[in-house]
Amino acid sequence: MDAKDILGLPKTPLPITQEKKSQPKKDSQRKPDGISREVYALTGGLAPLMPSIDTTQLKRRPPSDEKITWQWLPFTNSARKDNLQLYHWVRVVNGVSPTGDYSFAKYNKSVDIVRYTDEEYEKHLTDPMWTKKETDQLFDLCERFDLRFIIIADRFPSSRTVEELKDRYYSVSRAILLARAPSPGDVSAHPLIKEPYNVSQEVDRKRALSMVLSQTKQQERKDAEVLAEAKRITESRMAARGVEESTLHVAPNAGPEIAETANVDGTVSPSSNVQLASAAVAPSTSVTAENASTLASLRMLRVYLRTYALEQMVQAASSTAGLRTIKRVEQILQDLGVNLKPRVPTKAVCAEHLELRKEILTLLNLQKQLQYKEAEGSSFRDGSYTEMPGTPKRSHRDQDGIFIPDSMSFGGERAGRRDQKRKGPGRLSDAPASPAAHKRPRKLKASDL
Repeated sequence: MDAKDILGLPKTPLPITQEKKSQPKKDSQRKPDGISREVYALTGGLAPLMPSIDTTQLKRRPPSDEKITWQWLPFTNSARKDNLQLYHWVRVVNGVSPTGDYSFAKYNKSVDIVRYTDEEYEKHLTDPMWTKKETDQLFDLCERFDLRFIIIADRFPSSRTVEELKDRYYSVSRAILLARAPSPGDVSAHPLIKEPYNVSQEVDRKRALSMVLSQTKQQERKDAEVLAEAKRITESRMAARGVEESTLHVAPNAGPEIAETANVDGTVSPSSNVQLASAAVAPSTSVTAENASTLASLRMLRVYLRTYALEQMVQAASSTAGLRTIKRVEQILQDLGVNLKPRVPTKAVCAEHLELRKEILTLLNLQKQLQYKEAEGSSFRDGSYTEMPGTPKRSHRDQDGIFIPDSMSFGGERAGRRDQKRKGPGRLSDAPASPAAHKRPRKLKASDL
């Protein structure tokens, strides 16, 4: 069994006309004229990276009317001072030899060395460590060897280091420029004035470079390990600093709305008495801790706006208060004519603004404590627990002496609810609660009547 049996196809081969796909003809690249076969094979038929000469210029023949010859002719170099005459081969066209200066004379560049007179030396350039003869020799060698101080130190008659020679040359040149200038501002842009030579820094640099070059393989591996460890420590500190900065941008979560259980009509609920008493003492310690942590977080930031710091301090001071308390603080500030954000956020203004907010919070807490105490005193003066209007009255027995369950009436409605919320100021949380109601009322029997 083969694939045709599985697919149910006839075993006789069907005539299939296969059309031969026409392959695109390859463009035969012809070798350009003037290039050998070996050189062209090395290129692989690709375009050269650098621009090449046009192929028509490779086998160009000179015009028939030009007669070109090469002649051995003398020449002089303007860069030389001795007028030495040398010879070289020159291309001569129609018997006319080329004229002009030597073509390589333009590459003769020399350094302009500042020279001084005897009067200037006696007035501005005297140095107890250098004589005038040594200074003259130094400047002659600098002009001869174009400030190549390694060669100058090798040719200098006395034993002087390269740094000493550099320091003497640049200090003298700088003093001459300042003495000849009408004012110091005229030569302030000169390289010798703008960037003076520092001999101590050069000595330290060379000493450090010699120490690095004289290290062994073991010392290099040890230095590489130290650098890797320092890099790891730096990256870990940067990551920790990034986490701290990100936490500063997240506003602190608002705490539980302590002392916010006051009713709309201004009375205080008895169930919140304990919370009010604790909330009066807690802000003093919690706000101080929050301020300390906020200041520590702000010190991690090298640069920050003072308004941003004030916002963080305000959020830390108001973290224990609820949203309604914060709104009341802002309303009091508006009533007093104080802006929510200082217009001139100096350090003293921000400190006073923060202190005012803290005092307003303390005032609100004291007002709530006062309401709590007044409600407690009025409840003790009355000596009884009055019920608010609209509270359903409870009756255990009717006038005919028929017993009716406390939790039921004839209509199947509950006569009272457990933990009935009352708005009267005289109710305490330890008042006797109504008896628990059954899930389903029991049917009355004939014996109960």
